[in-house]
Amino acid sequence: MLILFHKNNIVVEVLDTITNKVIVIEEKEPTKALFVLASKYSNSIIAWCHILNKKNINIEVLQSCFTSNNIMVSNGYTNYLTDAIGYVEDSLFINLNRKTKFPTWLMSSNCGAIYGENLLMFKDSISHKDSLDYTLNSIAKLGMEHGLLCYFYSEIIEENNEVYTDENASATELFQFVKEHFRARWILLLFLNLLIFENKILVLPLIKSLLYKQKAFNNEITSEANSKALKVNTSVSVLIPTLGRAKYLHDVLKDLAKQTLMPNEVVIIEQDDSEIIKSELNYIKTEKWPFKIVHKLISQTGACNARNIGLKLVTSDYVFLADDDIRFKENTLHEALIFMQGYDFKAVTLSCLRENETEKRKTPIQWAAFGSGCSIVKTDAIQAISFDMAFEHGFGEDSDFGMQLRNKGVDVIYLPYVQLKHLKAPIGGFRTKYIHAWENQVVPPKPSPTVMLYNLKYKTRQQVKSYKLTLFFKFYKRQSVKQPFKYYWMFKERWAMSQAWANKLKNKTI
Repeated sequence: MLILFHKNNIVVEVLDTITNKVIVIEEKEPTKALFVLASKYSNSIIAWCHILNKKNINIEVLQSCFTSNNIMVSNGYTNYLTDAIGYVEDSLFINLNRKTKFPTWLMSSNCGAIYGENLLMFKDSISHKDSLDYTLNSIAKLGMEHGLLCYFYSEIIEENNEVYTDENASATELFQFVKEHFRARWILLLFLNLLIFENKILVLPLIKSLLYKQKAFNNEITSEANSKALKVNTSVSVLIPTLGRAKYLHDVLKDLAKQTLMPNEVVIIEQDDSEIIKSELNYIKTEKWPFKIVHKLISQTGACNARNIGLKLVTSDYVFLADDDIRFKENTLHEALIFMQGYDFKAVTLSCLRENETEKRKTPIQWAAFGSGCSIVKTDAIQAISFDMAFEHGFGEDSDFGMQLRNKGVDVIYLPYVQLKHLKAPIGGFRTKYIHAWENQVVPPKPSPTVMLYNLKYKTRQQVKSYKLTLFFKFYKRQSVKQPFKYYWMFKERWAMSQAWANKLKNKTI
């Protein structure tokens, strides 16, 4: 590993951690110097670190982050792009959990690292006129969509007693970054949010940003797996909640029975809210299956409750969280588990498309969501977590489960080449429509309280405000009140109602 130490945007020294010798480099501008080192040492990890952290960098931990070559890792005290980036970035990647290893494209010049060969892939996509912090954030933002795995990791820097303040982007740099990495219209959204919520009139940065074009990066970033064979005695359980889809579930079981990696067990949680509950799954007993079937018939409906019951029954190394209306090939489990073990991933979401959809991605990427009916998770990663019952019969329980994983340091990877077919079965569902406590109110909440709950739990203040503003404009077209001032007060009242119900869900008072 090579570490470039810098201060005041000047290279101080470059250290080879293997030989413990200083490498002489003529280039004194950190961004340019990183690319010089990458061109000479493309097979090495190229790291950067502020000189004040020289004694605090944990080289062993930093090295251990690279379980594969396609990783970029960083550690900073604050966000270079400031919290204002939340006005345009809606994903989970910017609200960091700084106590663990967390997926994010927000990078810092404080400390970090990337393989030289991957750094070189961005040589034509960045400008050497930009600061080191700007460049690092640009690389991560561009690369994350193409297979670069980017993380904040708290442990690469031990406690620092030095007084050091991270550099923050100016308003001009913030608008430039948004113009170069997001759709052009987002600079207007940024301007509006800053005007409305922070009373800032940033006309000049907005105008200056119009001079920049969106950056292009089309390289796919991949890495060789550590192993291409399954570990001996690898076991997998399948968990399926079901309600009124006996025929479709039968097809799922048939697909599981053909797997080249046979499941140890299939846990089926069948729900029936009729007055007299009765199972529709007679074929579980009348047909022979090559795996153990654990079947529970319950009267309480709801996917969160059903999955939580099933998770307690799982006994294998991995659990496939499956829907009851999917179809898949014979090698689905085998391919997915080889990928997970080969790259040491603990959670993957598989491609799950409808009949007429086509998978556009080719490279596995860090996923901003989680599929509760198309994911495989290592069982030890889900200890002490469950599907939050506050989301029952609503929206967001799968995303919430994914966030619980990430807050434990477990990243979720989207695996596009292991594919399921989602039939979206027209039958099934609840025998009687579930009615939430907030439905049919005089002032109906907007958005749904479960959507609001997820936003309040996991998004930054700026992200919530930006969501509110965009919802304000989008919802105007779909509702009947067209008088602007009347609509404003109606929307404000419905938003407040949604917050109130979300807080009740959060505090479990309903």
